[in-house]
Amino acid sequence: MTLVRERSVKEVAEFVQARVLGDETVQLTGISSVQSAGPGDLIFVDDEKHLPFALESGAAAVIAGDFAEGMTTSKPLLLAKQPRLAFVRAAQLLCPRPDRKPGIHPSAIVHASASLANDVTVEERAVIGEGAHIGEGTRIGAGSVIGAKAIIGRKCDLYPNVTVYPGVRLGDRVIVHSGAVLGSDGFGYVHDQATGRYEKFPQIGRLEIEDDVEIGANTTIDRGALDVTRIGRGAKIDNLVHIGHNCQIGEDVVIAAQTGLSGSITIEKNVVLGGQVGIGEHARIEEGVMLGGQGGVLPNKVLRGKGIAFWGTPAKPVREYLKGLAVLARLARKE
Repeated sequence: MTLVRERSVKEVAEFVQARVLGDETVQLTGISSVQSAGPGDLIFVDDEKHLPFALESGAAAVIAGDFAEGMTTSKPLLLAKQPRLAFVRAAQLLCPRPDRKPGIHPSAIVHASASLANDVTVEERAVIGEGAHIGEGTRIGAGSVIGAKAIIGRKCDLYPNVTVYPGVRLGDRVIVHSGAVLGSDGFGYVHDQATGRYEKFPQIGRLEIEDDVEIGANTTIDRGALDVTRIGRGAKIDNLVHIGHNCQIGEDVVIAAQTGLSGSITIEKNVVLGGQVGIGEHARIEEGVMLGGQGGVLPNKVLRGKGIAFWGTPAKPVREYLKGLAVLARLARKE
């Protein structure tokens, strides 16, 4: 159940650094969409054309941009440069995560050599391995397994049934959703031409996940083969994503669901990968590139161009890709 705290418009505005037009004493008890809003709810609009609908809704107050300046309405308006971001921050104030009591559930198994800091929560049937370290304020969800000598930082939140392999390192404030597997072996084999069989290449490297990363449900991230797989600070990874061994994921990268990354790929900071993207081994996606859904990058290729959107397989700048589709359509009509 979501915990709700009543706050005045003034308190919320100060927290999100917004300017108030109207009654600052109105009490807010939750957040909502425009369509579902009722008494006490706070809503937002980031497009001027949607403002009339927001003002006609049942909401108690509205976060909007400067375009709402001068509007005549009985509802308090909280004016912010980035309304959506202000709404996100208001939600943190109005709907905080439920408080939980720290402690170790009797059914959990914690190795005697494991180190648990203050205020750690270890839920039912979780297993903490030999020499593992769990930082202050972190929660280990029910049925999760933390391998030997793994390090989990401060204020992390691991949901039920997360598996962290031995030696994996997580920074602070990392969120890992149910079913994720962190640090599994990479897919590396050597073909014996004499016998036709495959022998496993050593998978003895590390996985390091930096601060403020969020990892979706049933996502898998391989450890390095001989070196390190690294997920940079602030990266956001959706459900059902696979990241192969030795990949280097930069800061503030966003990866949508069902994306698959082969081994030894470099994704530089601020890259956005759409759903079902596939990238071949040793490819490089440079800073600020956006790759649309189902885009494909061949092995060893480089995509560059900050702010440029790519699409298709093999991925090309969107304008070039669409021109190609238009040419094919014209040829098809001629047949």
